[in-house]
Amino acid sequence: MSMKIRYRDEPLGEIRVVPDFLPSPAELAFRDEGIKVTLALSKKSVDFFKAEATRHHTQYQRMIRRLLDAYVERQPQNLSTRSPRTARGRAARKRSAV
Repeated sequence: MSMKIRYRDEPLGEIRVVPDFLPSPAELAFRDEGIKVTLALSKKSVDFFKAEATRHHTQYQRMIRRLLDAYVERQPQNLSTRSPRTARGRAARKRSAV
């Protein structure tokens, strides 16, 4: 037997707007192009991700991929500038080739 809901005319208290953080259905349907890479990771890192993946019933490689994607999302999108280290290395190679 179900209970009948009784509504009361009470103040709602503190109300705050929560920003929409959910992806749209179109974003969920879209799948990024994958590129296979060979990457040497420490045994400690792989063991950690395998254990967590088992605990959450998912694949450890998928967890690593999502971690890297989340890192990239939070980085500035200025891809045209190069790091000073790369520029110095390139300049040194040019000098040694002369």
